[in-house]
Amino acid sequence: MKIAIIGAGYVGLPLAIALSNFHTITCYDIDKKRIKNLKSGFDINNQHSKSEILKKKINFTDDKYRLLNNYVYIITVPTPISDRKKPNLNMLRDASILVGKTIKKKSIIIYESTTFPGCTEEFCIPLIEKFSKLKFNKDFYVGYSPERVNPGDNVNTLENITKIVGANNPSTLLKLKKLYKSICKSVYTTNSIKIAESAKVIENTQRDINIALVNELGKLFNKLDIPTNEVLKAAATKWNFHYYKPGLVGGHCISVDPYYLSYKAQQKKYSPKLILSGRRINESMGKHVAQKTISLLRKNKIKLSTSKIAILGFSFKDNIPDIRNTKIIQIFKELKKKNTQIKIFDSIVSKIEVKKLYNIIVYDFKDFKKFKYDAVILAVSHKEFLRKLTFYNKYYKDKKKKIFIDVKNNYSSYNLIKNNFKYFQI
Repeated sequence: MKIAIIGAGYVGLPLAIALSNFHTITCYDIDKKRIKNLKSGFDINNQHSKSEILKKKINFTDDKYRLLNNYVYIITVPTPISDRKKPNLNMLRDASILVGKTIKKKSIIIYESTTFPGCTEEFCIPLIEKFSKLKFNKDFYVGYSPERVNPGDNVNTLENITKIVGANNPSTLLKLKKLYKSICKSVYTTNSIKIAESAKVIENTQRDINIALVNELGKLFNKLDIPTNEVLKAAATKWNFHYYKPGLVGGHCISVDPYYLSYKAQQKKYSPKLILSGRRINESMGKHVAQKTISLLRKNKIKLSTSKIAILGFSFKDNIPDIRNTKIIQIFKELKKKNTQIKIFDSIVSKIEVKKLYNIIVYDFKDFKKFKYDAVILAVSHKEFLRKLTFYNKYYKDKKKKIFIDVKNNYSSYNLIKNNFKYFQI
């Protein structure tokens, strides 16, 4: 079968590699540099090695004319939010128009991009019909199979997860199930596209609300001078307690999907109070970390304008290079308002991409020991950082007590670090 994948990013590349074992794959992206890198076997996202990419017969291309004469089209483009926290469907629109101009009769289009319930039928399909001059469910067919990529997770890979597929007619649904069954451990079918869309968008909404709860508890327990992580560990001894850790919520899923759901709810004149409240709490955490740092500096009688602060980590998640929607930028901007001197260390992220997107210089962690700091913020739990517990202590040994802010509560069980630092957790 000839399959075209629109989008060669975190979702599209693993899909192309998996499907290439059974089908002829064309993987298209408008990012010419990305395509050039993939042709040489380089994946900037570190999802796949050079050998994994090159041994597969995948036609990576930025030429839209190479999309002609395929039978299945899988759309995996990003669906971010705007500055006003509304769905940004520009890439989804462009991909739908591109496919509309490309498909022929009997083609199947599968959407994997996360969106709100009803988007595929109300927004995408009309675009395909308009630009193809073909009729949905007569001349072409559409299904939805939400992506479940978890960057940095080597266990819940595409091959090991349960894949949801949804379509509005039994024949298309059966074809989708057969296609994904060839590469996924199991496939779960739904009887409509809207059900599949809804299932995806609530997965991360639920997680967002759970994290918001522990973030709010963290703020409360901090005021009560009770270690949050010790409370959570104690509560987790109950059989039906769900353990979540406080922290910053960034990235392209958990911090985005709830806005897609709330957008649709508000269209129907319903105000999703709990969903939006959870978002507000999680969006406030970067500012909370910065304000706590400023408060501790003042208690240490350190002048803010001459204070030196190290932020460890810039990606939105541990041990991955992805900087999309990272909340570290909130900490940085809030501290900059006080004219503090800040250095950010992260050996994993692309320094060029950070400079391009945020106009910030990021240093390798090996350079951390070259400088002295009044406060260290461990913002992301990269393995490289966590291995340095004893280093942090030796570095500040016998010096005036310094400030160590452990955003993700990594060291709560270590008394050693508390002896040499004014130690703070969320």
